[in-house]
Amino acid sequence: MDKIKEKEGTKIGVVGAGLVGCLAALAFVSKGYKVTLFESRPDPKLADASQRNLRSINLAVSNRGIRALRYVDDELAEKVLSRVTPMKGRMIHDITGLKQESQLYGLNGECINSIDRAFLNNLLLDELRSKNVELYFEHKLVKLSNMDRGGDRGGDQDQDQDQGHGQQEQRPVIEVVDTKGKLEKYEFDYIIGADGAHSQFRYQMQKHMRMDFSQKYIDMQYIELYIPPDGVNKFSIDPNHLHIWPRHKFMLIALANEDGSFTTTFFSPWSVIESIKSSKEFVEFFKENFPDAVKLIGEEALAEAYVKNPRGSLMQVSAFPYNSPQGKALIIGDAAHSMVPFYGQGMNCGFEDVRIMMELIDKHKSIEQAFVEYSPLRKKDLDAICTLALENYYEMSSKVTNVWYLAKKKIDYSLGRWLKNKWLPLYTMISFRDDIPYSKAVEIEKAQSRIITNLQIGIFSSVLVYGIVQGLNLYDKFNVRNMTS
Repeated sequence: MDKIKEKEGTKIGVVGAGLVGCLAALAFVSKGYKVTLFESRPDPKLADASQRNLRSINLAVSNRGIRALRYVDDELAEKVLSRVTPMKGRMIHDITGLKQESQLYGLNGECINSIDRAFLNNLLLDELRSKNVELYFEHKLVKLSNMDRGGDRGGDQDQDQDQGHGQQEQRPVIEVVDTKGKLEKYEFDYIIGADGAHSQFRYQMQKHMRMDFSQKYIDMQYIELYIPPDGVNKFSIDPNHLHIWPRHKFMLIALANEDGSFTTTFFSPWSVIESIKSSKEFVEFFKENFPDAVKLIGEEALAEAYVKNPRGSLMQVSAFPYNSPQGKALIIGDAAHSMVPFYGQGMNCGFEDVRIMMELIDKHKSIEQAFVEYSPLRKKDLDAICTLALENYYEMSSKVTNVWYLAKKKIDYSLGRWLKNKWLPLYTMISFRDDIPYSKAVEIEKAQSRIITNLQIGIFSSVLVYGIVQGLNLYDKFNVRNMTS
């Protein structure tokens, strides 16, 4: 397929104007395609700026996300990086509120970067507006049809029949409804679904193909809280750390914002929050478990948050394949692989989806071929990061205070510093080495973990044997003294 002609005559539809959908739209625009973007929610530019999104867990931009931004637009990446707050590690707060311990992320001072979700989303939308991309807010998708050759087929048709048998190739059509109930139809050559974990686009795709799909709610809720800026020092706690109050079954985290505030999130099993019956009990619960955080947030603000702030649910979504059979449609981001937020890779992974999708288009000079190849290429890595994200909750809430875990971590990072580029901790590979696929990072970590475990066992055994020998020597000396006396 001639790449120039394809660009000139090709129309791309994107459903979902969140972070991943916006970057996908910008990526296609940067290649010269004509793009139209649809979003069911209102234009955030028209929202009251004083109202914070109380369901927004702050974002941590790391290398995979930055690489994708640079792929699309270097200047855009610099705009984003100019507004981040670098975080060099975790700051662990003990239960007394008196002790804090820094646990660094990188081997050589690398940082992940805290950024406000709303700011980043608005920045991407502004970029789209500057490029005259058609944006339709408050337009809800209700139907997707004509994705493949042969027209609008049901999902029970054999895929071999979709080769067309001489039928004219049809272009996919979406139907959307605006706030007044008016139905509109739009025809495109290719369509991207990036409309989140509860994706309507994915649901519509499933009607036309055999897609495996699973949705699992995690026994975890979250409430967003807020630490205001300090009137004197701007930041009331160190802004260059991700602050964690680990309490095994539940935890509190805080990420800095540019204005000196911290977006703070309380995670717990539903049984914990449901056992708290009043705002007074909520404040007392915080005083018992997070005494220093109470001083930062304020008792009145905590009581108000208990009453007014929504409680978010966490779930994981898995779908496969991500493309329609003939490569006319593709789901990316949370629509394809929603994950819990505990590895800080949700947005970074979604941005990486965009980069890999576009690199496949560069490779094949064909969107269809790229979409078809995308699914088998991406699945193993997406499964790996979703598993890691779920496992990392246990690490953040419990393991960060475990002596055995901390000793293992110290050995891991020491080996990483001594054996440069030959030994890499898992966190380094996930957050700072965008050239290592997620699944490959997991394979490497498993092999390294076995080595460390054997080292720990060997060290423990040596110390134990040494202790026994010393004990026997003392015993012999004691007996000798007794005999001579």
